Amino acid sequence: MQPPVPENDTDRLAALAALDVLDSAPDAGFDQLVELAQELFEVPIALVSLVAEDRQWFKACVGLEVRETSREVSFCGHAVADQQPLVVPDACEDVRFQDNPLVTGEPGIRFYAGHPLFPDGEHAVGTLCLIDTRPRKFSARERRLLGRLASQVEALLRKHQLRVKQEAQQRELVTLNLRLSEAGDRLAKERQLLRAVLDGSRDPIYARSRSGRYLAANTACLLLLEGTSDTAVGEGAPRLPAEVQARLDAAEAEVIASGAPQQVSLPPLQGRHHDLQLGPLSDEDGNIGGVVGVARDTTEAVRQARLIRVLHRGITDYQALMSGHQLWDFLMEALRELTDSEYALIGEVIEDAGRPALKIHAITDLSWNEESRQLMERLRSGDMTLSNPDSLLGRVFAHGEVVMTDNLDEHPHRSGFPPGHPPLHNYLGVPIFDGQRSIGMFAIANGRRRYDQALLDWLEPFTATCALLINLYRQMAEREGYIEALSEARDSADHANRAKSEFLSSMSHELRTPLNAILGFAQLLAGGKRHPLEARQQRQVAQIARSGQHLLELINQILDLARVEAGQLNLSMEAISLAEVADDAAHALEAMAQAHDISIHQQIGGPLPAVHADYTRLKQVLLNLLSNAIKYNRPGGWVCLEATLEEDCLRFTVRDNGQGVRDEDLALLFQPFQRLGAERRGIEGTGIGLAITRQLLEAMRATIEVESVEGQGSAFHCRLALAETGQPALSRAGEASAGAPEEVTARIVYIEDNPANQRLMEDIFADWPSCELRIYPSAELALAQIEAEPPDLVLMDLNLSGMSGYAALERLRRLPLTRGLPVIALSANAMPADIKRGLAAGFDDYLTKPLDFASFFATLTRHLSSLEGNPDAF
Repeated sequence: MQPPVPENDTDRLAALAALDVLDSAPDAGFDQLVELAQELFEVPIALVSLVAEDRQWFKACVGLEVRETSREVSFCGHAVADQQPLVVPDACEDVRFQDNPLVTGEPGIRFYAGHPLFPDGEHAVGTLCLIDTRPRKFSARERRLLGRLASQVEALLRKHQLRVKQEAQQRELVTLNLRLSEAGDRLAKERQLLRAVLDGSRDPIYARSRSGRYLAANTACLLLLEGTSDTAVGEGAPRLPAEVQARLDAAEAEVIASGAPQQVSLPPLQGRHHDLQLGPLSDEDGNIGGVVGVARDTTEAVRQARLIRVLHRGITDYQALMSGHQLWDFLMEALRELTDSEYALIGEVIEDAGRPALKIHAITDLSWNEESRQLMERLRSGDMTLSNPDSLLGRVFAHGEVVMTDNLDEHPHRSGFPPGHPPLHNYLGVPIFDGQRSIGMFAIANGRRRYDQALLDWLEPFTATCALLINLYRQMAEREGYIEALSEARDSADHANRAKSEFLSSMSHELRTPLNAILGFAQLLAGGKRHPLEARQQRQVAQIARSGQHLLELINQILDLARVEAGQLNLSMEAISLAEVADDAAHALEAMAQAHDISIHQQIGGPLPAVHADYTRLKQVLLNLLSNAIKYNRPGGWVCLEATLEEDCLRFTVRDNGQGVRDEDLALLFQPFQRLGAERRGIEGTGIGLAITRQLLEAMRATIEVESVEGQGSAFHCRLALAETGQPALSRAGEASAGAPEEVTARIVYIEDNPANQRLMEDIFADWPSCELRIYPSAELALAQIEAEPPDLVLMDLNLSGMSGYAALERLRRLPLTRGLPVIALSANAMPADIKRGLAAGFDDYLTKPLDFASFFATLTRHLSSLEGNPDAF
């Protein structure tokens, strides 16, 4: 059977040609590598095979006399077409190769193992393959070793390509220098060579005189200019769009006047963005006669920056956008801009009579008459929902399918458009998931460019942000209903507390799941080594991470309040040094103080006795009081931390010269969710920090008092019990932090039904290549594979569709093969009771979402370290 031809074979052959390796001379590096492969796997034949258009050519081979064969009979062609490793234990029993002349004749192939080569990271150009004349098995370990050798071949191919390019460039430069040194009759040849060099560049390059006349322009420049102008370069100065021409003229004039290079960002030309680097064009005497410009295509960088800006504003300004009823219109317009689409909509999936329906939050106006205009108004206002599950929209919101088409007229689910409806020539509908549950969708149409899988993947962070914001939208609505119900049920405190705890637990889980994707992808973007971000993008990604972390802190604060009120707060009371806790808290808030132009003065000096307190909760008290003193201060203000020894306690005071509090408001300071009008002044917060502070202090048998003068400042006095005489103060200085993961080779299974979290874990392990990661969307699918071939470690979500994580763990613990298998829970259920339940059920560790990379890697390293003595683990 002939190997199939890949759909991307044209691009693949182009990638192979770019390597410039076909029919090249033997290379000792490749030869030594195949000899190593032959000896390592004990096979008679080892090859580096490159699959060209009609043949496979061997860059290096051992055990064969020939250097190439027909592509039609090649085993390697199958591996290249599938873009996956190919192992044929016995060719005589494989219907694809039984009648292959290389099997029936010389060299009599019976066993084959080939690993595809991706030197450019995308296209399979050939394989590193092993051939034997007798059948044999090929273990998982041998597969991994072959993959590692294949990565070395890829590195050699890239090195060969770079060397060929460098040699070519050096030859061109030598030739150019020689020709430039000649005079007279060779001037025409020198110009011809210069033209060839310029035209070989994909970047537009040009030179203009002082008067604006084009002195030279390469082919890339001509194509760009003539595509945006009615006048060709050869016919005179092209008339570019007025905005572009004005900016270009002004920048060139400044370069000519100053003699200094300058970089200019041009408005879009032919739908592409460019940064133009301008430099002076000088003669032998140093006189500036014009400018030289080199343009770089920055379209992809601009698109990436636009996406980051949208995510940044959607997360950081969500409260303002929601309160102003602008959130959904903002997301819709951002979606249109990001995808260059004419139409877009964003909706939320609700339940209507037990069936899913779509409530439109934002939609581009598609009306063409008065009747359709009224219909659009009903959709926008929410008076009307869409419920047909078999329409183009219904396949998305009701069935959770991605619908992508460039031919709506022939799509099976298109029900037809009424007369006058604007024409739609392409369409993309994307479901928004929370786990396995569809909670919304967005759709775009009439894009300038074709919608494809690459666009869908690029929009994943946008989709994850939409999921987070829909959940926030729902939680805010639920919170309003909850507060109303709470006021009506004030006489039943026990019932209200249970309802609040259930709501907070649900809110924690619902928000942590999308926050896991937001914070995870933000950490990956910030720490990416393959495609590092620019400084400006790093700042924006850092803001996304900080804003996401702020949301997480708000969630944790609310959960802290619930634990305290329910009497579930666990304290570790010990002898603590107040000075050390104060130093720790003050250092943590230095950046915040600088941002608000506030100075922090710590006046805790001299020998002070230890206090009896919980280190973590005492630090939380100090952080709450200090952060409030900073936030509610004035530019140039100060915050002072003092301590005084009294008869039977140690009193510390947080004093500031900020806004102060009115006398009539002092009694409200420690009430939960009471902000005294701070929300109207744009100060962030939930109004529960002081309530938690007082209850934490009371739990540690401490007290708090406040003194304040409106317009002059406030002082919060806390009195802590002294530790027993002679008990040394516990020091937390120098505690070790989690390090980077060790290079342990292991097979890891991840069971997760949320697509965004699956993609996040894939990207995390992309930078940990020594570990093989397998992802399963359900416990049922994973268990069959685990029981057949136990991995080294299992990561398990708990809230899975079908069999839960707890049921899956119970089944693994019952089987002898998997009884001792390390299983780590990874869940958005982050309440202390949830963690306690998970560890009691038998999980070896319990990690919560959003995922902290340092803790995650430290946990995995700790459990995988035992594999170092197991040769099968490497």
